[in-house]
Amino acid sequence: MASLEKKIDFALVFTVKNANPNGDPLNGNIPRVTLDGFGELSDVCLKRKIRNRLLDAGNSIFVQSDDYRKDEYRSLKDRAEGMLTSDVVKDEQKLYQKACETWLDVRSFGQVFAFKGKDAAGVSVGIRGPVTIQSAFSVNPVSITSTQITKSVNGEGNGSKKASDTMGMKHRVDFGLYTTFGSINCQLAEKTGFSYEDAEKIKKALFNIFENDASSARPEGSMSVVELIWWEHSCKTGDYSSAKVHNTLKITAKPGKETTAKSVEDFDIVLNSLDGLKPEILK
Repeated sequence: MASLEKKIDFALVFTVKNANPNGDPLNGNIPRVTLDGFGELSDVCLKRKIRNRLLDAGNSIFVQSDDYRKDEYRSLKDRAEGMLTSDVVKDEQKLYQKACETWLDVRSFGQVFAFKGKDAAGVSVGIRGPVTIQSAFSVNPVSITSTQITKSVNGEGNGSKKASDTMGMKHRVDFGLYTTFGSINCQLAEKTGFSYEDAEKIKKALFNIFENDASSARPEGSMSVVELIWWEHSCKTGDYSSAKVHNTLKITAKPGKETTAKSVEDFDIVLNSLDGLKPEILK
């Protein structure tokens, strides 16, 4: 497959309602917020969900979380050594090429291969991927509700000091409208072999990013894509800078709803046009 020849920018707009979209492990798993109170999802969280959707579609993925892996490998080193021949793993140039050919997420997001060797000095190869995605932030500051919960059973046996009424906490964002932006770079796509077909897979994964992603913290239907905006430029370097393209999307709360917004209908979503660049909008 030929590598991508036209730069792509994209924007994803989604809602969070009564869910914890991305807990902060350093803050009691409370939903991530900025110092100004705006909700946040890290780019790492978003890429993990994209990888999971690509896995669901049957694509070969290198970075698989333990709770979602589709093969028998328990570590990245085991997966690399199990799916690539020993002569490839020991040769940096061959490893770069074969890793990009084998795994869609490697040729999309890039990857650092740094493994110790049994007899040799090991290998260290860095791959820069063409697909970048920003952290997602809410349009308005979000309200977080914390609920105290009680375990109904003792899960650790008679010898445990923890009684069946041990207390815990759950946290959720009451409502938030979030946006994230990304881009696909043609120059890096040439190096990794990222193709137009791969871009279509990324687009589909973004549009379905919350499908099959439910958990206790994120019940089914609590996170939903409002729209995916996909700009395909006419050349490799792009007709406009990514910043200018992304800034054409303007989202504001309707008058009187700045602090009381409860649905996407409480916001005005406006997409300004750029000459010669028509976006595809998926809803």
